[in-house]
Amino acid sequence: MARASRVVVVGGGVMGVSVAFHLAEAGVRDVVVVERGALGRGSSGKPVGGVRAQFSDPVNIALGARSLRAFRDFAARPGGDIRLETVGYLFLLDRPEDVDAFEESVRVQERMGVRGRIVGPREAHELCPYVRPEGLLAAAYSPDDGHARPGAVVAGYARAAAAAGVSFVTGTTVTGMDVTGGRVTAVRTDRGVITCDAVVCAAGAWSAGVGALAGVELPVRPLRRQIAFTAPLVPPPPRIPFTIDFSSTAYFHTSGQGLLFGLADPEQEEGFDTTWTEEWVELFRSVMRRRAPALADLDVVGGWAGLYEVTPDRNALVGRAGDVPNFLYATGFSGHGFLQAPAVGEVVRDLYLERQPCVDVASLSAERFRVGAGGRPEAHVV
Repeated sequence: MARASRVVVVGGGVMGVSVAFHLAEAGVRDVVVVERGALGRGSSGKPVGGVRAQFSDPVNIALGARSLRAFRDFAARPGGDIRLETVGYLFLLDRPEDVDAFEESVRVQERMGVRGRIVGPREAHELCPYVRPEGLLAAAYSPDDGHARPGAVVAGYARAAAAAGVSFVTGTTVTGMDVTGGRVTAVRTDRGVITCDAVVCAAGAWSAGVGALAGVELPVRPLRRQIAFTAPLVPPPPRIPFTIDFSSTAYFHTSGQGLLFGLADPEQEEGFDTTWTEEWVELFRSVMRRRAPALADLDVVGGWAGLYEVTPDRNALVGRAGDVPNFLYATGFSGHGFLQAPAVGEVVRDLYLERQPCVDVASLSAERFRVGAGGRPEAHVV
């Protein structure tokens, strides 16, 4: 493989295909997506992904809200059924400081046109009958959030991008980059060289290594997260919000005729291991015994492990490298990549075309981690 392109997108997950689609839709020709495996088989491979605008940082709220609109319109643009379920998000709160933080976040969201409210323990139980109200102080609820199918989103963007002329090179590993005069001039792979005018790094948990090939520091670390599935329930589960016990990070929502469980293991070490193990399920069960007892002993029939792409402040890296200006990046979403992918695809398109982005993401530049710069806080991290 030896070819020339305008833009090389490194990474064929939901972020990479969204970027490619939006570039092609804007008339950018000769876009190539390089993916070391198959499209959407990395962190985007999970069967159900949450979508929400319920954040504390105004930038994340804006990206989430814009993406929610795109998900609602996905059947028309770019096309495809993504199994969007607008069931809402319900954050369960049992610490006074969390109630205070979420009350402030709801005020910020309201000012930005995002619907949400703080509810009491009894209403939290009414919204999600599995929840035991005892021990709760309050909950934060937004009815417009929900969940969709990441694999269907990847497929929809990829089909439309391919129809617009994007080339997808799968089973191909990026091995190097040629940097001449402070600009990337070629991307080297194990199947040949692609000369280019620009590069977009959308490589998720592998982004630090990709950035290093161009001399760009991207502080992204891989962290395993696991989920599990129950057998089909009889009767089937009721229609419930995507429910999160905030202090423990345990969450659950419907998946087909059963439930999907998840929880962030506080003892999980960083690394690229994606082995699924049953041991962590007991952590989830222990939380459910006090928060949703009916779920504590349900049979688990399988699971999945993937990688979060984590940054020091749990906020994304989106921007253009200062020292290598034709190297753009969209990574480090710390669990929020799927739900922000439509809006970030538009943002990267705008950055490449050197026009004002649809959402101002200047605060998400990787430059914020240089000496003397602070991080950007986000309270609603799971």
